[in-house]
Amino acid sequence: MGVSTSVPDEGVAVVTVDFPPVNALPVRGWYDLAAAVRAAGADPKVRCVVLAAGGRGFNAGVDIKELQRATGPEAILGANRGCYEAFAAVYECEVPVVAEVHGFCLGGGIGLAGNADAIVASDDAVFGLPELDRGALGAATHLARLVPQHLMRTLYYTSRTVTAGELHRHGSVWEVVPRARLRGAALALAREIAAKDGQLIRLAKAAINGIDPVDVRRSYRFEQGFTFEANLSGVADRVRDTFGTDSGTGKEN
Repeated sequence: MGVSTSVPDEGVAVVTVDFPPVNALPVRGWYDLAAAVRAAGADPKVRCVVLAAGGRGFNAGVDIKELQRATGPEAILGANRGCYEAFAAVYECEVPVVAEVHGFCLGGGIGLAGNADAIVASDDAVFGLPELDRGALGAATHLARLVPQHLMRTLYYTSRTVTAGELHRHGSVWEVVPRARLRGAALALAREIAAKDGQLIRLAKAAINGIDPVDVRRSYRFEQGFTFEANLSGVADRVRDTFGTDSGTGKEN
C-alpha cells in the first residue's frame, strides 16, 4: 500500500498509487505522490513518467473518512495543500506525464489526469467530479482541460460522470483500450515519447506549459479558497455527513 516507482523500460518511470480499497488518498498519500512524481521527473535518465494505480480504480479523490474523523481544521488544510502539491507535481514534472486510467477517475483523480500531458484509458474508465455531493469544491480547473466549458459546468453541478470513450471523442483521451491492454498501451506511448532527446523533451515540456492560457496553479488555488469557506461555514460538514447514505436519509447505498 502507498506510492511506488518502477522503471520497466529505458527512459520510462511508472509511479503507481495503491491505497485500497478505492484509492481515496489520505493527506500523507498526496504528499508522497507529489514527491514520487517530482523525483521521477528530476532523474536525468527518465524522459517520460507514467502515472498509474492499483486496485479498482485510478483515483477516488480525498479520503472522506479522514476528514470526518477530524476535530479541527488540520485535515481539510492538509487535504487542500496535499492535493495542490500533487496536482502541481504532475503539471510541473520536468518530463511529460502519461496518466494510465482505469475504473473510476473522480475528484482528485481529475486533478491528476487533467494536469497530465496525455491520457490512456481503459474502456471501463469513467471521469467526474462528485464534489458537491461530498461537501467539497475544486478541480473544475482540471475538468475544464478535459471537456468544453458548458459540459464542464453541467458535469460539475450534477456530479455526473463521462466515459473514456466520450473524452476520446473530445480529444482529451489519447487512446481507449480494453482493461487487459491498458498497461501495454500506456507504456507504448511513453516509449514513443521517451525516444526523444532528454534535454529537448524537457525544453518542450517547459515551453508548452509556458503557453497555457490558464495558470492551473493559481486557478486551482482560487477554487480551494471556496472549499475552505464551505468548511468554515459548516455546509461542508452537513453535506459530508450524508456521504454513503441515500440522500442523507440514513439509508446505505
